[in-house]
Parts: sequence; C-alpha cells; structure tokens
Amino acid sequence: MIEIRENIRLAPYTTLQVGGDARYFAEPENEDQLVEALRWAKQRALPAFMLGGGSNLLVSDSGFNGLVLHIVIAGISTQDFSGERIYSAGAGVEWDKLVAQAVRDNCAGVECLSGIPGTVGGTPVQNVGAYGQDVSETIVRVRAIEAATCERMEFDNAACGFSYRQSRFKGSDMGRYILTRVDFALQLGGAPKLAYADLKRYFNGSNDKPLLSNVREAVLNIRRTKGMVLDKNDTESCSAGSFFKNPVVSHAVYERIATASATPVPHFEAGPGQVKLAAAWLIEQSGIARGFALGPVGVSSKHTLALVNRGGATASDVLRMKEFVQRRVHERFGVELRPEPVMLGFDVDAGPQE
Repeated sequence: MIEIRENIRLAPYTTLQVGGDARYFAEPENEDQLVEALRWAKQRALPAFMLGGGSNLLVSDSGFNGLVLHIVIAGISTQDFSGERIYSAGAGVEWDKLVAQAVRDNCAGVECLSGIPGTVGGTPVQNVGAYGQDVSETIVRVRAIEAATCERMEFDNAACGFSYRQSRFKGSDMGRYILTRVDFALQLGGAPKLAYADLKRYFNGSNDKPLLSNVREAVLNIRRTKGMVLDKNDTESCSAGSFFKNPVVSHAVYERIATASATPVPHFEAGPGQVKLAAAWLIEQSGIARGFALGPVGVSSKHTLALVNRGGATASDVLRMKEFVQRRVHERFGVELRPEPVMLGFDVDAGPQE
C-alpha cells in the first residue's frame, strides 16, 4: 500500500531549489503502487504530476494543489541481440548511473549524454540531448500507464513522436501518460560519437582514437566548466540546466541576422529551409553577459544558457530573469526564446515527467 503524505515542500526535489508545497505527495516504487496512487487522486478529482529528478522543472511559489508522484521505480536489466545490448531501466533510475554502466560495458549510444541530471523517465519526455546525441536515437520502447484509465501501455520509437527536445509526452499528450520504464538499444563495442565542436576540440591533436570512457570523461569535464554537473560545492550548478532551447528559424531569418552581425553566427542545419541558432550566442549578443544578475537569480558565469539560484531565490525571481532575457533577445534579433523547463503550478496544473 502506498503512503500519501501532505504539504511536502517541493524545492528540495528540484535542482533549482525553488517552489512551494505539494498538497499531496507519494513515491511509487512500482507500477501497482502508481496505479493505486492514481486511483486515489481520481476518487478525489485531484490533478497529478509526475516528478523525476527535478532537473528540468520550475515549481511556482504557490506550489501544486494536487498529487505529486515522485517516481522511484528502480532497476536496470540487459539483453543482447546481434551486436546490440538492450538496457531496460526503471523510470526512477538516475540517468547518469545508466550512462556510466553502458560506458563500462563498452556500449555506445549515450556516452555524450554523460552528466545530465535527472532520471530515466524524464529523458523521452524532453528527448534529452547534448553534444550531438539525442535519446531518441537509441530508445526502442517506452512503457507507461495512462493516467485517466490506469491502462498499461507500450510505445515504440516511432509512436513517441520525437522531435527536437520534444515528444508526444511533452506535446499533444502532455500529462496523459506516466512513464515507468524505458528500453535503449546500444551498440556493443561501438565507436563513440564525435560530432560536436566542443568534443572535437577536446581531442584535437590526439593521435589515438578516443574510447567511450574517454568521451564520457571529456563530456563531464566540459560540462563542469559550464556549471552543468550537479555539485553541492558549486553554487553555479544550482540551476535547471539549459533554461532556453536553441531556436529553430527560417533561412531568411538566419540570413537577416548573419548579414547584420559583425561576427559569424553559430548555426546548425535543422531540416529543409530551417536553421537552429545558438541561444547562448543570441543572449550574449543581446548584451547579457555571463554573471549578470537580477537579485538572487543570475546568468551563470560559466554558461549563458543557465539561470542560477544564487541563494534564496523564488520562482517569481526566476520568471523575472527569464522574461528579461527573452525580451532583450527579441528586441535585438526578433527571435523568441522558449524555455526548456516544465512549469508546474503556473497556468497549467499538470504536465509531463521532467
């Protein structure tokens, strides 16, 4: 039987360390407990929110007037099939624990995603990606429970509706499904992926081909320099990671910005007629420097995309900084920056796992 607790402060469950109370709070350890908690909430007409590692989440100061389900479903199992190893991980498993195990096993496909905070269950929702890899490249199956019916469901990769930092679980079906387990197909003995400029520079001059373990170490080192690895001794890591998505614009918009810029504009092809711009570059070119602060919330001194809780910040403080950055970028470039984190307790009372 699952325990339902009342008036639990949510800030300690988030990497930003801000936010009010959950009216009700439970920690399901398996699908049966999750179904029990969902039925409990349904009987009381309460909204439910699925919380993972709290790494991509902004909770309002007023909290959440419903049931927060902190998913702690554990366990990693593996099976080998013709050169691939399938890792089946519970939604509550720490993401970097899975990455570390895969690298130790010499299995390629997630090495560039080292050091990303949060849990396995949040990775398909956001289509988590970094340094040239996305989880959508390796996910083969997602297991979930439909919140309204408590029906157990499975989705293959195509059914997840993946796109840049997006999936059906964050888009059209936001809040409809609760992810309980994710299966990843990784390449046994596969080569590491070196597609991202930072990684190429890191290994520039080396005559040896890097191993998966070398790439994992490199990614962790690069992320540390940007305050993107959780460290209780590093106040710069008290953030939600990259707070803004890299905007995708038309070629015409890119050409307009490039023509007016005195320096090269970092960009990546994003499909026919589309270009992905670097949000960090747009922010810096709008006159917002690393270390800039508005009260207790600052732009990281290591990485412009991260908004940092410098101590004692509220959700309102974070929103003030978010809106300031968005306004400056729009005034300078006519480009809208969209936030990356899930917002809980603001306009919408329920959302996906983070």
